[in-house]
Amino acid sequence: MSRIAKAPVTIPSGVEIKVDGNNVTVKGSKGLLTFDFDASVGMEITNNVISMQWDKDDKNAIAQAGTARAIVNNMVTGVSVGFERKLTLVGVGYRAQAKENILSLSLGFSHPVDFEVPAGVSVETPSQTEIILKGSDKQLVGQVAAKIRAYRPPEPYKGKGVRYSDEHVARKEAKKK
Repeated sequence: MSRIAKAPVTIPSGVEIKVDGNNVTVKGSKGLLTFDFDASVGMEITNNVISMQWDKDDKNAIAQAGTARAIVNNMVTGVSVGFERKLTLVGVGYRAQAKENILSLSLGFSHPVDFEVPAGVSVETPSQTEIILKGSDKQLVGQVAAKIRAYRPPEPYKGKGVRYSDEHVARKEAKKK
């Protein structure tokens, strides 16, 4: 039995939710998000609380209800508070610079890497070795962070590369003579 689907989602003030069949639209101060959930799952809104309904005998419906509840909760959090992901550049000469929706990265290649940030995600560089990604869609912010990290993932010997600010890189000892 899904414990996640049983938990209600509270709607904060300033957030509007519309359920139209299998489509849910969440609107808040940070933006507008939509999601099409599975047909075996139902959604009920009462007193600023969203609860999920599903067929208790169908295993697929139980799983889809938990997934839909988690996604709707992330949508409500995203349009009210927003999501943020921090990246750190570690390495001599590694630097980042944000210009509007282009992130220019110097990562030790013979050329700079220009990454075009998609709509819905804003990028800031408070220092040359820090990147902050902000947006209302948790999946999109995480995907953009993963794409930037994939240009130069942290290596285990010197720890150089692009890493999440809360990431721990397991270091290896160098070869001995």
